[in-house]
Amino acid sequence: MTSRPRLALVGDRSDRVPAHAKLAEVAPHFGVEVDWLPSAEVTEAIADYDGIWVVPGSPYESQANVLLAIRTARTLGIPYLGTCGGFQHALIEYTRNVLGIEDAEDVQYDADASTPLIVPLCCSLVGETAPLELATGSRLAAVYPGRESTVETYHCKYGLNPDYEQTILDSDLRISGWDAEKAPRAIELPDHPFFIGSLFQPELSSTADELHPLIRAFLGAVADRAESGKQ
Repeated sequence: MTSRPRLALVGDRSDRVPAHAKLAEVAPHFGVEVDWLPSAEVTEAIADYDGIWVVPGSPYESQANVLLAIRTARTLGIPYLGTCGGFQHALIEYTRNVLGIEDAEDVQYDADASTPLIVPLCCSLVGETAPLELATGSRLAAVYPGRESTVETYHCKYGLNPDYEQTILDSDLRISGWDAEKAPRAIELPDHPFFIGSLFQPELSSTADELHPLIRAFLGAVADRAESGKQ
């Protein structure tokens, strides 16, 4: 009997985080085995999963372990989805380990960071819906066939520091979604099987009967990896 694909949800579960309650509601309908891993319990064994989703709830108890999970997904080709905090930390991991800016940081961890990569948004997006413009030809755009934009749900206060946007644009990490003011709201790695970070939270607009298309696309990639024998 073939076992179902295995998905790790990485984050520190809390009743104060709306996404966590929503995930508890919809995760049983993912069609995969789901393990919720508190950040302090993440180890290198996370490489055994067919998919890794870093869920909202930053700052995490163990930032180092969250970055380990993201680096593992990025380097081993494991499908990755990061929402809100998972978007922010994907930027940190890539900037530190690929671009070599080792002190890139989220000011929630260090208010005096020498490279404040993640900073408070000009306008809080807690409980907000907002338009999202999609990059033509991106994996994210393929989630919404035939559309150039959509409207998404947010619950976030922090994002990419505009001072470092050009640094990201000059790298292989693609900005694939913007808000109406052209502020980055999604990123992806084009040459990865599936690696998307979104500041918006697709889990918040999902139901048991109708998962958000980004989640469906991610779960499809997770299933593909499991079927391929993780090759």
